[in-house]
Amino acid sequence: MKLRVLLLAAVVGLTPSPAFASGPDLGTDLAMRLVSSAENSSLDWHAQYSYLEDIGDGRGYTGGIIGFCSGTGDMLAVVESYTAAVPANALARFLPALRAVHGTSSHAGLGPAFAAAWSSAAGDPAFRAAQDSFRDRVYFTPAVTQARADGLRALGQFVYFDAMVMHGPGADASSFGGIRRAALARAVPPSRGGDEAAYLRAFLDARVAVMRTEEAHSDTSRVDTAQRAFLAAGNFDLRPPLAWRVYGDPFVVT
Repeated sequence: MKLRVLLLAAVVGLTPSPAFASGPDLGTDLAMRLVSSAENSSLDWHAQYSYLEDIGDGRGYTGGIIGFCSGTGDMLAVVESYTAAVPANALARFLPALRAVHGTSSHAGLGPAFAAAWSSAAGDPAFRAAQDSFRDRVYFTPAVTQARADGLRALGQFVYFDAMVMHGPGADASSFGGIRRAALARAVPPSRGGDEAAYLRAFLDARVAVMRTEEAHSDTSRVDTAQRAFLAAGNFDLRPPLAWRVYGDPFVVT
């Protein structure tokens, strides 16, 4: 489950080393198109700022460009950041309710009025900036930093980012830190002289094992027919053209 920002320090303890990651770093736009294909069945991630629904995973509402959740604290943090920038916004009045439902799947104090306010706020550049900033600070930058420290190129950086988005940057067994720990127990990363493909296979195997423990994430095609497809092709730099499938839907980036 995604946890509050305080857990981030438990995950990111290394610094990147250019000696290991020799290819170009993962770009935010490509990373978001790949994530959006799985999260929203669309490559148009810019259209997802207004997205909000309960997907039945026990985390309350899921919304925005990477699926911030009302039950896990990151949706609250986004609204708090937005309110700090724009105090008189449509979502500010829901802050007490968001604090109250933290750690639960409840919609108490939220409901259709909150959904309408979220959709309305998505038209405000400041709200979009709050989503972007939280994504970069808590998920994207830590994922790329840790991947580079482990000697991984763009594919590995995306593999880490997508895992952080779904599982959160925590240290428990079902979060990113636990998945990485399980991978390290089975394979050696390139930064320690290991084979990049073998290490990524171990990481993806560990992630799939975690996904299968949650009904809402039991379809592992975002790993099996997307990330493993890039790995099988040896496309460690994620150079286009890219072709993959998620939940049976085909996607192409040229």
